[in-house]
Amino acid sequence: MAAGEYVSVSSQAVTEKADLALESHGLETDERSEREELAKIYVERGLEAGLAKEVARQLMERDALGAHARDELGISETLKARPLQAGLASGASFTVGAAIPLLTTVVVRNTSLVAPCVAGVSLVLLALLGGLAAEVGGARVTIGAMRVLLWGALAMGVTAGIGSLFRPFV
Repeated sequence: MAAGEYVSVSSQAVTEKADLALESHGLETDERSEREELAKIYVERGLEAGLAKEVARQLMERDALGAHARDELGISETLKARPLQAGLASGASFTVGAAIPLLTTVVVRNTSLVAPCVAGVSLVLLALLGGLAAEVGGARVTIGAMRVLLWGALAMGVTAGIGSLFRPFV
């Protein structure tokens, strides 16, 4: 999972870099059009045309590429893609998330109960984490818990179904 996250965010970082290179080229070759483009963005956000042109002018005098990156492309220092950070966070999350279901396999001695106990514990944890995420995000806890529980149960069911297809070969 961490590798997948790293690759995905790396692709995003490459796209951002290419977008910034295109924007930089545009600024070098046609600064006037780029200033008009930025002003148009500000008008669409609610500024009067004259003020939008002045804001675009002032921002471009200070940091033209930064203004276009932020306001046209949506790239800022805080939101830019960080592949290593994303990969490490994903790896840590999945490791911590697997700990309790893994401990369940150690605690449950009856082998015929291991799978249902792990599934049950996992579903309870998914509901709790979905509710917690909703609470932190300011959304309705019940809806967040149910969404994560539903999709988690569906993923577990599909995975178990696919696994049962291969049982005769093991």
